[in-house]
Amino acid sequence: MSSIDEVKAEIKKLSPRATNMKMALHDLSEDLPINWNKIMTVAQETYDAYAALEEARQRLKALEDA
Repeated sequence: MSSIDEVKAEIKKLSPRATNMKMALHDLSEDLPINWNKIMTVAQETYDAYAALEEARQRLKALEDA
C-alpha cells in the first residue's frame, strides 16, 4: 500500500494534468465546429484524467482515515 506522501505526490502530478485537459476541452468547445472530430478523444482524455485524480484522492482519504 502507498504511503500518504506518495499519494500526495501523485495527486500533485495528476491535478495539473486534469486542469490542462479541462482547458483543452474548453478550448475545443470554443472553436467548434472546427475540429469537431476530436471531441470524443479530448473528452475521454479529460474523463480519464479526472477519474485518476479522484481515485488518488479517495486512496489518500482512506490512508488518512486509517
